[in-house]
Amino acid sequence: MAEFTSDVTIEDIAVRDTNVSSAVDEPLRAMILDMLAERARSVAEIHAALGERGYDRTPNTVRHHVNELRDAGLVEVARLEERGGATTKYYRANTIVLSYALPDDADAAVAAMADEIAPEVAALVAELREEYGEEIDRIVGEMAPCEHCRTQKYETYLLSTVLRRAFVAGTVRDGPAADG
Repeated sequence: MAEFTSDVTIEDIAVRDTNVSSAVDEPLRAMILDMLAERARSVAEIHAALGERGYDRTPNTVRHHVNELRDAGLVEVARLEERGGATTKYYRANTIVLSYALPDDADAAVAAMADEIAPEVAALVAELREEYGEEIDRIVGEMAPCEHCRTQKYETYLLSTVLRRAFVAGTVRDGPAADG
């Protein structure tokens, strides 16, 4: 029997935070999260906006979805308004979930950009390990539920989380990115 082998290299990391993915696996929640990244809204405003998009849900269902997003840490109360003895909560997203696919012909350009900055990223990661090595080890140790799991890529996940959050702080901290 002929044998086929190929060199396969890791080219990307797909990050799946279990809290985030379970919260946004419901398409309506992903849409609500996207709306709340634009501006703070009350449940009534979210309900109305969903209705305009053709989603007929009860206000209680919308409230449930907002609460699920809040419980996952993806949205938080941005402000409270009191009128006529009632308090209205306005929610705002604190996380952006990106779920896109690059065009097929983008691979070469993306690879070139990644290759260009890879040495700087490697230096940055080395600096993080040098300065925060003990803290990284502590967090990674807490992530590993058992001795067998210590071979998992917890440090890669942690460092990627740090870099993603730094990216957000450096590019979109003052509101949604001005890209569309």
